[in-house]
Amino acid sequence: MTEKLEILKKLMPSAVLRAMTPEARMAVSQMLIVEGLVPLTRFPFRVGRELRVKIVDGRVERIERVKGENEQQNNELYLIDNAAQLNVSIEHFQIERDGNSFYLYDRGSELGTVVEEVQVGGADGEATTVLNDGDTITIGAKQSPYVFQFILLDGFEVQSSL
Repeated sequence: MTEKLEILKKLMPSAVLRAMTPEARMAVSQMLIVEGLVPLTRFPFRVGRELRVKIVDGRVERIERVKGENEQQNNELYLIDNAAQLNVSIEHFQIERDGNSFYLYDRGSELGTVVEEVQVGGADGEATTVLNDGDTITIGAKQSPYVFQFILLDGFEVQSSL
């Protein structure tokens, strides 16, 4: 029983990103999102714009990445940016973990990232900020439709009758 709980704890994410808008949900690959949640299982967790897209019936659709491809991926999460003005840079931000603390680091994005109404990166802001449980992350300009919530899962005990 203890061994199964230890295995379960290793497989559980430390945190998740919750898509807070329909645009954010649609931007994430359906292979990664579960009930509007994107699990963060390794760090740094890098986020950027998906370039592998095609136009189908006037809509931008992702060309799914095949696991096992020989190329190195630049991001763990690739977002499709369908907004009239691009908000998501190719290498936008990453979430890093240091012990029990989490940080959002802007990777030199054009518009930066807004965390709890504070500009991070881009032309006017600092490049790093602390992430707290429940923080809202807006990718790109303040009016960007790509809004996620950072939810910390560490510290919650797994209760089971395994």
